[in-house]
Amino acid sequence: MKKIALINGKVYVERGDFRQALYAEDGVIKLVGSNEEILAAAETDCETIDAKGKTVIPGLNDAHLHFLFVGIGLSRVNTMGCKSLDELVERCRAFMAAHPEECRHGMFSMGYNEDLFTEGEKRAPNRYDLDRISTEVPVILARACGHIAVTNSKALEMLDIKPGPLPGGGYPVFDENGEPTGVFNEAAYYPQRLLPEYSVEDYERLFMLGNRHAIECGVTSVQSNDLNKIVGNREDLKTAIDNVYKDGRADIRYHHQICFYSPEEFEKACASGEYFKIGDIGNPKMTNGPLKLFSDGSLGGRTATIREGYRDDPGNYGVSNIDQKDLMEFCRVADKYGVQVCTHVIGDKAIEDTMKAYESVLHYGEAEVNPCRHILMHCQITDAEMMRKIAEDDLIPCYQPIFLDYDMHIVESRCGKDLCSTSYAFGTADRLGIHQSFGTDSPVEDLDPFPGIYCAVTRKDKNGWPEGGWNPQECIDVYTAVDAYTAGSAYQEFAENYKGRIKPGFLCDLAVLDKDIFTCDPMEIKNIRCDMTIIDGEVVYEREDR
Repeated sequence: MKKIALINGKVYVERGDFRQALYAEDGVIKLVGSNEEILAAAETDCETIDAKGKTVIPGLNDAHLHFLFVGIGLSRVNTMGCKSLDELVERCRAFMAAHPEECRHGMFSMGYNEDLFTEGEKRAPNRYDLDRISTEVPVILARACGHIAVTNSKALEMLDIKPGPLPGGGYPVFDENGEPTGVFNEAAYYPQRLLPEYSVEDYERLFMLGNRHAIECGVTSVQSNDLNKIVGNREDLKTAIDNVYKDGRADIRYHHQICFYSPEEFEKACASGEYFKIGDIGNPKMTNGPLKLFSDGSLGGRTATIREGYRDDPGNYGVSNIDQKDLMEFCRVADKYGVQVCTHVIGDKAIEDTMKAYESVLHYGEAEVNPCRHILMHCQITDAEMMRKIAEDDLIPCYQPIFLDYDMHIVESRCGKDLCSTSYAFGTADRLGIHQSFGTDSPVEDLDPFPGIYCAVTRKDKNGWPEGGWNPQECIDVYTAVDAYTAGSAYQEFAENYKGRIKPGFLCDLAVLDKDIFTCDPMEIKNIRCDMTIIDGEVVYEREDR
């Protein structure tokens, strides 16, 4: 029986309640109290961990990301934060020169954002820009949002693209002369078919890259949509994830969010029991989770669906990624089999349509209106009435507050000032008693949780703009933000009775921080680092210079 005593800490129990120490056996917390109480309860064969006065919070739980793609991103050229087209091209050329074997079949990366270009031409890249990287192999670069991609001419030649929608949704963009520009809207991963598929062993290696990055950030649980419609071989990926848990290699707790191609396929999987077997390998660190759907696109790419259309692109109302009839049918099947649904919704039209589908299967008049805890994933552009209905229907908005770092610079031009004032409504959600969860949607953003907590608390970008915060009425305090990232995310996965708090009976998943997140200057929250990560009562990461 593994026994640990963590002492000399500032251990966060709940708002206003801090203790010095805790004692855990076999990965479960048994006692929280003073140093004296814990040392008196600890047995002689107990390992003692000195927190050295540091703040200890529950392990962070990223409520939505794409964990495999975190690992993939770490193995590829980093295109995030490029300040110009030239920098984007040069980074890719340098990576290709330094890693010829990895790029011999082509290059794929995700992360550029043309709205961040401050030098040279301030526009999105096209095929001719990517031809500067290579004309010999396909080059495919996905925008940071993951909903738009651009390819070079070689890729277009290999794909033989024609006008019209693509299989699985989305469409290629053509110029006024009828020539493809290399841009693919809502089909960012369609061109990736040109590159060799990963093997099971590749998936395992990439998964473990993500595992390492997560624990370095104090993230102990992830709720991840990797079994989706863009993965080439879902069975190989599922096998790889099973393998790293069967043999005990993975530290992180992993909760599946799962896509299906049609309501019929989903019902067949539920009726046969195959859906419920996903994650059922006897390792409690990996669990089965909700059905994942996509309603619209991204705000940055102007493909999120907006009821009044885009102010800065008249006539554009966004791109719907699912037929309303199919959305309703997915929800009907989910309700029949008691399955949770989480739907990607960014624009107010997508949120409205998805709420209608959810409301068609909610259990009004019963003790629990939303027993399946259906989720509004991202839930960015909302009005006051929509937030009131979310509270009434007991839906869960799963927010990515780090999105504010970029979005606050574009959302008013996209949606107008009035709608801005009621969007990214963390404060309203808290005041209405809505269960909210936090995550990053990594690799859209890095999975480090602390910049996101900073954005939720300050409503400022990473540079500290604007003074006073963007729509500061939607700020939340540090306690609420930490709770959304721990207890709130645990509630989303039906784990609130054993995960997300430092209390007796809860899992001993902890993050020891280098700064006191509760008392430091809010501007410093984004820079917090994790000194030590504990999962199941085991130290899985310790920063060397702590």
